[in-house]
Amino acid sequence: MPAAVLPVPARVAALVLAWATSACAAPQVAPADAPALSAAPSGPQREEIDVALAVYEAGSLQEAERRFRALARKGSPVGRYNLAMMHVLGEAQRPDADEAVRLLEQSAAQGFIRSEYALGQVYELGVAGPPDQPRAVAWYQRAARHGHIDAQVSLGTAYYLGRGIGKDAAQAAQWYRAAAQAGDVGAQYLLASMYESGLGVEQDLRIARYWYEAAARNGDEAAPHKVRELDQRLREVPL
Repeated sequence: MPAAVLPVPARVAALVLAWATSACAAPQVAPADAPALSAAPSGPQREEIDVALAVYEAGSLQEAERRFRALARKGSPVGRYNLAMMHVLGEAQRPDADEAVRLLEQSAAQGFIRSEYALGQVYELGVAGPPDQPRAVAWYQRAARHGHIDAQVSLGTAYYLGRGIGKDAAQAAQWYRAAAQAGDVGAQYLLASMYESGLGVEQDLRIARYWYEAAARNGDEAAPHKVRELDQRLREVPL
């Protein structure tokens, strides 16, 4: 009997079925034992992926599932990822969470970074069984080292809260910084707050202001207030 698919929070649903060459980009920081990342498909397989995605976007879920399954059988990491997500989101004819995990693990083994991150979410949220935070963190670490921004934020948060791994504010700051440098507004705000308070980093109001200002430029609603607050504090600091 296939495992029942649990209700999926919006965070997992946000992993939309899509093709993005950035998901196969070269790693920013890769551990020595990391598999070689697969190159973007080209030619007939790329065309098959594009057609399958168009079918999915048109709402023909059965046909999309058939096409993604055919790609998965050919060993396509993108096909495996998309078929897995149809299972996770309950869109497959017979949703099977265990099958989703198997497909994601196959895709991740081929170096498809989006699958690495998806596995972190699957284990964190308990999509295929009880939540397993340490296992989720292991997948977040892998995806984060390969440059996945959301995984970097998730890993930073795991270190910040001590969730699934020992609490380590310095490590949290390191991964928030990586995501902040890549433009993640939430990470920019969190990193600014850590510099403001001296949590995990040496307290530095000027660096804190820099990151609050970056977050403000990217649309964070609270950040402009923090910029003004730090401007006032910095004016009061004797030279």
